[in-house]
Amino acid sequence: MKAGYEPAYAAGYEPAYAAGYELAPLTVPITRTLIVAGAVASRDYQDVHHDTELARAKGSPDIFMNILTTNGLVGRYITDRLGPGAVLRKVAIRLGAPNYPGDTMTLTGTVTEVDGATVRVRVIGANGLGHHVTGTVTVTLPDRKESAA
Repeated sequence: MKAGYEPAYAAGYEPAYAAGYELAPLTVPITRTLIVAGAVASRDYQDVHHDTELARAKGSPDIFMNILTTNGLVGRYITDRLGPGAVLRKVAIRLGAPNYPGDTMTLTGTVTEVDGATVRVRVIGANGLGHHVTGTVTVTLPDRKESAA
């Protein structure tokens, strides 16, 4: 299906989500502020998310994003694309290549399954080093009809 930003809540329009539908990508600049603020907001005080010198002393080239910030960005991506009525039911992600300051992460998603109001989306977040995050997000779209049981 055609990729594009087609929110489910646009006036009088609901895209026909089906397996294979590609969500429009979201590009996220990875800044020091994003990394540190995300870690602090999620109460993650590990020095590798705040202090460049300590991160380097532990073998990392710089501070890097924590999984809770990544999880929030994945949730934002899905609800931005599927609309404010989308309810996240399950977010199952794995981290890969770190997100370092100065890089860019591009989130992409493909609908893998639709069952009435339940939609499953395969998500990939890629940066200059490879895949930062991969996983599956299950959402409920309340404006869709539930499947008959």
